[in-house]
Amino acid sequence: MLNSATTDDGVYEVYALRYASMPERRSLENFLVRDGIHDGPMALEFYIWIVRNAHRTILVDTGFGREAFAGQRPWTLIIDPIESLVQLGIDVETIQDVVITHLHCDHAGSIDRLPNARLHVQDAEVNYATGRCMCESHLRYGFELENILTLMRRVYSERVCFHDGDASPFPGVSLHLVPGHTPGMQVVRVMTKRGPVVLASDASHYYANYLRRAPFKLTTDAIATLRSYNRLLELADGAVSRIVPGHDPKVRALYPKQEAGGIELICLHEEPVHHDLEALSRVDNF
Repeated sequence: MLNSATTDDGVYEVYALRYASMPERRSLENFLVRDGIHDGPMALEFYIWIVRNAHRTILVDTGFGREAFAGQRPWTLIIDPIESLVQLGIDVETIQDVVITHLHCDHAGSIDRLPNARLHVQDAEVNYATGRCMCESHLRYGFELENILTLMRRVYSERVCFHDGDASPFPGVSLHLVPGHTPGMQVVRVMTKRGPVVLASDASHYYANYLRRAPFKLTTDAIATLRSYNRLLELADGAVSRIVPGHDPKVRALYPKQEAGGIELICLHEEPVHHDLEALSRVDNF
């Protein structure tokens, strides 16, 4: 069972939970511009994040929905992300707040299985995912229609909290618009015992993306992405070790882990094992 001993309402424990993987991914698939990037194995990992103290539990992203595992996406499921919460002893019907960093299907699926949650999204992201850009097959590649329809149903039932830029919806937790990967991409800054931790999600898929200033292959605006890299460092108070990328296997290698309910959790509120920036920027998996 996952229990929090953190009683300060503005300080949290933050856990990454790996739910899927793409082990056959190659490095040349992970960068928009390939100059200086050698080809080789560079797995893509998929996470959701749990932000928790004695006062509240906030879920950051929800992982895939069932449609994404209907044989249409080349990903390997490790554990159903919502079932994993149940195994951790978290009653999904009592989760009140879910931050959706962006509406791609690996981050905004399964919201229909969180019946009482209020979704926190950016205006720009909803406008993008429901507007004329979705007439282009390349731009809608990362989206699943059923997820967007579920979001719209939540809008009509008044269970969506829209944000237009930066916001502070909870003590010690703030949301920040960092466009580039998508127009409404947002990151979550969480205060922990080691200082602020920035859950970058797909603002930077890998450490190598922002350390090399080399955007991920799927990006709607490369210039905005590069500017957002600067914002990530600003939000982390200048400490690269406090920025957590959204898909990097190195996250599992860098942070202490604990087991709860048979689930491996990566403890992002703890100090990382090392701060070797050269190793983090390498295009490999350690």
